[in-house]
Amino acid sequence: MQERIIYFDHAATTPLKKEVLDEMMPYLTEQYGNPSTIYKLGREAKKAIELARERVAKALNAEVQEIFFTSGGTESDNWALKGVAFANKDKGKHIITTTIEHHAVLHPLKYLEGLGFEVTYVPVEPNGIVDPQKVKEAIREDTILISVMLANNEIGTIQPVKEIAKIAKERRIIVHTDAVQAVGQIPVDVKDLGVDLLSLSAHKFYGPKGVGALYIKKGTKIHPFSHGGAQERNRRAGTENVAGIVGLGKAIELATANLTEYASRLQKLRDKLIDGVLSKIDYVRLNGDRYNRLPSNANFSFEFIEGESLLLMLDMKGIAASSGSACTSGSLDPSHVLLAIGLEHEVAHGSLRITLGEDNTEEDIDYLLEVLPEIVSRLREMSPLYEKVKKGGR
Repeated sequence: MQERIIYFDHAATTPLKKEVLDEMMPYLTEQYGNPSTIYKLGREAKKAIELARERVAKALNAEVQEIFFTSGGTESDNWALKGVAFANKDKGKHIITTTIEHHAVLHPLKYLEGLGFEVTYVPVEPNGIVDPQKVKEAIREDTILISVMLANNEIGTIQPVKEIAKIAKERRIIVHTDAVQAVGQIPVDVKDLGVDLLSLSAHKFYGPKGVGALYIKKGTKIHPFSHGGAQERNRRAGTENVAGIVGLGKAIELATANLTEYASRLQKLRDKLIDGVLSKIDYVRLNGDRYNRLPSNANFSFEFIEGESLLLMLDMKGIAASSGSACTSGSLDPSHVLLAIGLEHEVAHGSLRITLGEDNTEEDIDYLLEVLPEIVSRLREMSPLYEKVKKGGR
């Protein structure tokens, strides 16, 4: 039994870095001023917020005035979708997205459908990547917004957002991307991508929970998120989460400082894991494109087992992993992402998502490859379907 927990669920959340906490601490203790006040305590808090805004803008290659702080990725997605829809409904009520988006995108869109907006859900290819041509074919005269995630939170596939944005710009359609999983893992440059809005969340790259940001390109027509104060240039009322914002700024600065080296190390571990699982275990498939995926992500489906049992047995071995999105872990329904790439319900239920982070080592991968085949074998011994297959009766 391992003495420490081997943490393989960095797509759900990451630990807070000490350097980030150290920078946050003064704003949780002696630097407690309200940023909207004019005396020194307030001015110091305001200065800290603006430094964080500069750090986020630099990391994304954005302008400082285009960065707005939120409570996280879900709020950023909601603001982008609803804000654009309400502000541009005089031009049209049609929105385009994909079938594999996070629920923070899909649920607001369902809400907008209830208000009379129309949404086209473009299917992805079996490798988990959307075809830009299919997005183009979905565009109508009344299309006002296209929202496509930069990287999928479950299967890690990187989407052709740049190509989609280029298509959209020809028709003067606003483009939003949910980059919550991408920031801190791959280069994210809003100018290169050509997007109008981009969502991110601090706790995905070793920052604090409960704080995120929305990039809004200058000139984008969007409604304010909330009313009641002049914070965030009159677009998001409410006293700012100063310590959280400070933490976000520091975390994104650290996350983008050595990105190439970090991603390269994770990719080597990821590839070793994928090769090991596919060679050691039968009736298993890798979900998502083999190479066009986040450097940290490996998602497998094992036939003839149930994912929750797999996770519990891994936990008993000191390994923390997941079967998909942390936001839907209480649901008994199979992953909509895995169904969207063509998996059958029973196969989708036997999924395992491994997402790596900076503390993971080659020894961690070796240990997982040692215990995982044993666990899968034990679980399959309980399956009458597997017994039938072994006897040649598939």
